[in-house]
Amino acid sequence: MQLVRRAYPPTKAASRLKGLIQHRYELSHQSTQLRNKLTAIYDELFPEFTQIFRDPNREWALAYREQFPTPHAIATASMATLRELRARNFPSDAQLMKLQQQARETIGIKDVDRQQGLLIEQALLIKELRLVQEHLDILQTTISDVVANSREGQILLSIPPIGPIQAATIIATVGNIANFEKACELKSYFGWAPKRSQTGVSFDKTKLSKRGVRPMKQMLFLMVGRAITLECEWARIYQRLLPRLATYDERTKDYRGKLRVFGRIAGQMATMIFALLKTDDETLSQVPSGQEPPPMLYDPAICMVFRLWHQDE
Repeated sequence: MQLVRRAYPPTKAASRLKGLIQHRYELSHQSTQLRNKLTAIYDELFPEFTQIFRDPNREWALAYREQFPTPHAIATASMATLRELRARNFPSDAQLMKLQQQARETIGIKDVDRQQGLLIEQALLIKELRLVQEHLDILQTTISDVVANSREGQILLSIPPIGPIQAATIIATVGNIANFEKACELKSYFGWAPKRSQTGVSFDKTKLSKRGVRPMKQMLFLMVGRAITLECEWARIYQRLLPRLATYDERTKDYRGKLRVFGRIAGQMATMIFALLKTDDETLSQVPSGQEPPPMLYDPAICMVFRLWHQDE
C-alpha cells in the first residue's frame, strides 16, 4: 500500500564529487578553526598587529609572524630585514615604522613562560594551516576539472552566479536528478522549503523547514547573496521583490526582513536548476545510446519567462 519507485544510481560526476566535496567541507571548517586559534594567539601576544595587517592570517602576515614571532623581535629588527618580507610594497616604510613603534609599546603579554608556550603553538598552527590550504588547492583543481568535463557541470556553470565549487556541491548533493519528480522535492532536499503559519489576518509567519542537506542549504544562501550583487536577472528579481516582501525602516533607511526575499530567490534558483537538469536528463533518455546532443545551457530569456510565471505570487 506504500508508494514505491525506482532509485537511480548517482551519475559518474556525482560519484566522483561526493567524497571530494565532503572532504573539502571538512577542510574548510578545519581551516577556519586554525585561523581562529592563530588570531586568538596574536590577540594575546601582539594585539596592535592588526592595525597594519587587517587579516593576521594572510600569507604575507604569516611570513612576518614566522620571521618575527614576538613584538620584541619586530621592534629590534632592522628596516632592511623588514622590507625583505613585504609583498608589492606592502607594508610601506611608514607602516613598518609604525609597526615597530607599536611593538615597543604593545599591551601584549609579558610573561616569558607564557610567550614560549604561545610561540610553539603558533609555529605548529601555521604549518597545519599551510598544509590544509595546500590540500584545498589540490581539491579545487580536481573538482573544477570534474565539473568542467561533465554535462551537469556545464549546465550549472552557465547559471550566474554558480562557480565550480557551487556546481560540484549541487551535483554531489543531487546525485541523479531522475530521483526527483518535481521541483518542490528538490527544494525540500536542498532545505529551502518554506513552512508557513497563518490565521486570518492577525498572524502570518513563514520560516524554512529544518529539513535538507546542511552544506547545500548554506551554499544556496551564499549563491543568492552573490547573485544579487551581479548584473543579472536574479538581482533584478531581488530589487522587484524587496519592497513587496520586506519592510522599509525610516530610521535606518534600509529594509527589514530581507531574508524572506533571499528565501524566495533561493527557491526560484532551485527550481531553475531542477528545470535545466531535468530537461537534459529527459533529452538524454530519448536519444539513441552514444548520440549525446550538447547540453541546454542557461539562457536569460528562460529566467525572464520564469519571472513572468511567478510575478503574481
